[in-house]
Amino acid sequence: MEDQLGQQLFVRRARGVTPTSVADELAARIAPHIDALTGVVAAQPEPFAAPVHLAGPAELTTARVLPALAGLVACGLELRVTFGLADDLLAGLAQRRFDLVVSTIRPRGRGFTATPLTDEEFVLVGPRGFTGDPRTAPLVAYAEDLPIIRRYWRSVLGTRPSAGPAVVVPDLRGVLAGVLAGFGVSVLPRYLCAAELASGELIALLEPAEPPINTLFAVTRTEPCRPGPAAVRDALLADAARW
Repeated sequence: MEDQLGQQLFVRRARGVTPTSVADELAARIAPHIDALTGVVAAQPEPFAAPVHLAGPAELTTARVLPALAGLVACGLELRVTFGLADDLLAGLAQRRFDLVVSTIRPRGRGFTATPLTDEEFVLVGPRGFTGDPRTAPLVAYAEDLPIIRRYWRSVLGTRPSAGPAVVVPDLRGVLAGVLAGFGVSVLPRYLCAAELASGELIALLEPAEPPINTLFAVTRTEPCRPGPAAVRDALLADAARW
């Protein structure tokens, strides 16, 4: 730089250098440009600088959400995944334990931004060869109070289940396994049992003109979203069209 400017910028000493007045004046002139460059770098942080804490229902997260994020993981995304019920996970989002929640319910109140992902369709299924009346068949349920089954019975059959569950498994993948094993009938999201329906291992016992559906949401806090969670949300929105 001294050769280019034709001026001395530093006085060499035994223990380092001291800037000359020429160097001080030059530093003052270039300081705004250095500050601007620093601002540009700061505005473009490393997108995956920290792990993204993602939460959602075990079945949907396993079957659909995680496969949709394979490309981001290959690019350096670090994920920390938690399973649970929607109300608990949304409370964790508000408490900043999670960055993004895939929710089966729309969150209430302020503080959340909920973006619709897709609609899951529910189907009444029985094992291969089932010929009975599904209204009187043993029920394989997710919970003791039959939350999914009660909704299907009310909206499609116009009544309530006549009996409690024969088998309760707190995971829809377990409910699917129970129906395949011949325990009884159940109501499942179509995405979860599509392969078994296609192969004939399961049969759809009813085909209503308007099957019950439930909207799924990608939920973040209502504040500027970090690049990592934003990338996860955008990847899910792009992939959800095929769910």
